[in-house]
Amino acid sequence: MLRELAGPGTRLDPVVKADAYGHGAIPVARALEAAGADGLCVAALDEAMALRRAGIRCQILVLYPIPPALAGAAAGDRIAVTAGDGDLLLGLLGSLAGPSEGSEGSDTSSLAIHVEVETGLGRGGFAGSDLLEAAQAIEAAAGATLAGLWTHLQAPEDGPRTAAQLERFDRAASALESAGVHLPPRHLAASGGLLLDGIASLEGARPGLAIYGLLPDELLAPEGSSGIESLPIRAAAARLRPVLSIHARPVRVMDLPAGWGIGYGPTFTTARPSRIATLPVGYGDGWSRALSNRASVLVRGWRVPLVGNVAMDAVMADVTDVPGPPVRVEDEFVLLGTQGEERITAADIAAARGTNSWEVLTSLSARLPRVYHAASIPRETRTLVAGESVPGGPSDRERVRRPRR
Repeated sequence: MLRELAGPGTRLDPVVKADAYGHGAIPVARALEAAGADGLCVAALDEAMALRRAGIRCQILVLYPIPPALAGAAAGDRIAVTAGDGDLLLGLLGSLAGPSEGSEGSDTSSLAIHVEVETGLGRGGFAGSDLLEAAQAIEAAAGATLAGLWTHLQAPEDGPRTAAQLERFDRAASALESAGVHLPPRHLAASGGLLLDGIASLEGARPGLAIYGLLPDELLAPEGSSGIESLPIRAAAARLRPVLSIHARPVRVMDLPAGWGIGYGPTFTTARPSRIATLPVGYGDGWSRALSNRASVLVRGWRVPLVGNVAMDAVMADVTDVPGPPVRVEDEFVLLGTQGEERITAADIAAARGTNSWEVLTSLSARLPRVYHAASIPRETRTLVAGESVPGGPSDRERVRRPRR
């Protein structure tokens, strides 16, 4: 679908930084490479090197400048890097001329450098004459290649702001061409840029949140509305489906009397005899303490409240009103995802936390076991003990889905 949005001839380099937005960088990178991604983007050189060590062979671009001493290591691993600051670029180019950290045995003759253009984000990149000087320095340097020109949209849903950024980017590219710089491939669209009409994909795009089946928060319809008519969201966006859900089974379910405090503090006391299920997920797993008394979970297709303060390792659900036989430890709860006709989204959790979907996902800790499915069949699990490549057979699934004891 994202290739359809990007258009013919446009590279797709999905973003897998921050452990693939909490989903697991190595399994996700493998899946994307197998699906035909042209390359991948990360934020830090360590992230790129970890993918190389895991056997990922496609192009990888680091979106933030790296320490100059690591230029040789990046070149040796065929990792493209970003230039966005003059002093760091000079150090990077200087490092290519001599020994650099981690560069023993590395081929430093072709470090691919993508130049970031400051068009309004205010975070990184070159503008004006500094941009031309940076591009010319890269072209003149031995061991470096000017491989890309890019920028990042500040608010793609803001038409006038985006138009101003696009105009600045086009002007910058034209200035380089006029000065005799060979214009490299350009990329600026991320998820928002692909999902909204009127934003050119150019030669490449860097989808992030959309890769994981989610609309950026800014493109979501307000509660109670049928859509955001003022935003030209492309019809294909309706086909996005979240690829991640969080499930847990209780470590205890108990009937407690009225007047019983729940959890540390406590900030919730039962007003009636209540059945309380303890789930082994807490802020140590990325379930923020800011969600205390503000979130709900699903069980048997019913939405039930989480009560009391979120602990490092546990949250408590009030299951008193769930119809049918009393909820037991065998019941599966959904903290993020769909169960029956009910659904809890990353945006729902973000709203309760006062943050955005990106932080909700990237907060998910390595302690949460991951089970990866293909065509509804478990293919791989990731746990702290087992690492990245455990076959997804029934015993493995049961082990990671049962509560930690």
